[in-house]
Amino acid sequence: MPLDTRAIDRHDSQFRTHRLRPYLKNNAWSGPILNHIYAGISVSTTADNISQAVIAVRDDTYLLDLLEHEFATPATSPTAYEHIISQLKNYSDEHSEKVLGVALSRSLHKLIPALCPQLWAELDIIPIVLVEESDADATAETMTKIHFQQKTIDEQAESLARKFFGPNKLPMIHVGFRGLVDVDSGFYIHIANKASFQQTVREKTWAALEHYASDLRHRRVKIAFFSATPQGGGVALMRHALVRLAHQLDLDLKWYVPKPRPGVFRITKTNHNILQGVSDPDDRLDGESQQQLIDWTRDNANRYWLKSGGPLSSPADGGADVVIIDDPQMTGLIPLAKEVDPQRPVIYRSHIQMRSDLIATPGTPQADVWEFIWRHIRAADVFISHPVDEFVPKNVPQDRVGYMPASTDWLDGLNKEMREWDSAFYGRQFNHMCKDSEMPVIDYPTDQYIVQIARFDPAKGILDVLQSYEMFHERLTMLHPEMKVPKLLICGHGSIDDPDGSIVYDAVLQHIEQAMPHLMALIAVIRLGPSDQLLNTLLSKAHIVLQLSSREGFEVKVSEALHKGKPIIATRAGGIPLQVEHERNGYLVDVGDTEAVARYLLMLWTDRGLYERISAYALAHISDEVSTVGQALNWFFLSSKLSQGEEVLPHREWIQDLARRDLGQAYTKADGKLKRSPKDYEHS
Repeated sequence: MPLDTRAIDRHDSQFRTHRLRPYLKNNAWSGPILNHIYAGISVSTTADNISQAVIAVRDDTYLLDLLEHEFATPATSPTAYEHIISQLKNYSDEHSEKVLGVALSRSLHKLIPALCPQLWAELDIIPIVLVEESDADATAETMTKIHFQQKTIDEQAESLARKFFGPNKLPMIHVGFRGLVDVDSGFYIHIANKASFQQTVREKTWAALEHYASDLRHRRVKIAFFSATPQGGGVALMRHALVRLAHQLDLDLKWYVPKPRPGVFRITKTNHNILQGVSDPDDRLDGESQQQLIDWTRDNANRYWLKSGGPLSSPADGGADVVIIDDPQMTGLIPLAKEVDPQRPVIYRSHIQMRSDLIATPGTPQADVWEFIWRHIRAADVFISHPVDEFVPKNVPQDRVGYMPASTDWLDGLNKEMREWDSAFYGRQFNHMCKDSEMPVIDYPTDQYIVQIARFDPAKGILDVLQSYEMFHERLTMLHPEMKVPKLLICGHGSIDDPDGSIVYDAVLQHIEQAMPHLMALIAVIRLGPSDQLLNTLLSKAHIVLQLSSREGFEVKVSEALHKGKPIIATRAGGIPLQVEHERNGYLVDVGDTEAVARYLLMLWTDRGLYERISAYALAHISDEVSTVGQALNWFFLSSKLSQGEEVLPHREWIQDLARRDLGQAYTKADGKLKRSPKDYEHS
């Protein structure tokens, strides 16, 4: 076989190629959306140590191309890995098509374990490892001598396109037996390995994680998380990443979600709004709604989780050793878990800002909702809260309270670095959404823009964003008429347990149309689908990021922006001030102070030196605590101690501090320690 051959003589449309070339050359967001393709890969080694690589390329329907390459080194050599990456990149560039996914055999994955993470990190390709029919009897060594025929690798690519990607061309979320969330399609998708995670944090953090993970692995401790939904919100994003990391560490950590029921999420969202103090004054949690929540929780528990071998059955009967309730929607599971085994540790995590002052006032809607929820929570061994004192109602025993911030994953589609070509692919998708919604497009890189990315929620301060932008626009055009005005983008995606999105979205559009029609051509308001890379692109290419919430939990979107070196202007709400160092990596304003927001926008837009100083500081001061590994350290510490029968009483300390102290680790700002109060580091 020649060194490089193409078994299929593919001819592209010259008209289409000529039309796309100027957009692709500049990585512009204007222009048509590119076609998508899939690939199957095979690498084999002959008896005389000659390696053969074959890549089958197809669309949703047909085999398009077959690329073959031969090189005189073993398949395990860097040459094979580099060739595959290079071939896929060049093919994508040559044909102006986006490779969405690549299928490869398990034996090839064992041969070249670095291939999958690099396909994801370098080319934004989702790698899916499939099992060969003979895989049960094969080893990595013997499978290197089996050359896949054309039909076989084409079938791999076809299977990938048909089984793993939904109609929106995103990987499908699978919920399996007993409501178990099959993260990464049951771990067929391989976007990260242990080494990938280790590279995201400091050595000291990884060493601490490994200490507790080793104990859990050695004792085979079973950990079960329960939350309301498998996709859409911050809780789901954190759990996907945590389960992925635990799998790489060979830990038994599973995540379960209930079967939804009509009307329940409307009740839980109203409760959420009541506790935050942003609900309609007439909203109440009545007895009928309480019973609906109780029945829904019990039905799911009895049907899926309490039976023999279920996660809420006793540990002796195959149940979890540690139970973690990750959502207020699921608090009814706490007494059920304790009824089965009173000695089994149960942790409750509270992740919303609560009006403790109103909760403490008898007769208020907040007091009624909290009384109902607390009735279930009080049996938990540890009460985890976002790290803000005011978030913890006064009747929670203080010794049981521990603090833990939300986290994000530096390796997933939301945060990884992408090449400009891939970012432009998602930018064009975004502009087509804008056109479909009759919104102004963002012609990046010609257009610059300011962004707030958040759910369309009453507490996200979206009307304050609009008012601030209007004031900024007025001042910029008056003081610097020669400068081009950046556009404003307000966007976010929803969750199935958040029915308020459409109401708030409509209110925002109505406000723009009625109160500021002169700026309609500069403001895009978009509800996005669940594409992490699309959100990544919109945040990465923004000039300035806003987070003007009136009520907030921790809002790790702030740290995601800082991780990209984006100056941020944010409110002193919830846990936001713990992430922002005022005048160093951004600016903090009081809730509703739109004049201050407009002033800081003007400073950052007109003073390039100031912008670059703040951006550089943001990039250099990212905490491990907001990463997947940092949060996993918290959970592994708690699970390790509690599963051994030790009592953990945090006394309102951060769990991270307890874990480090237990290991004798010094932990300071130099180690990436977050602020423990809003005033920390002001004079350091």
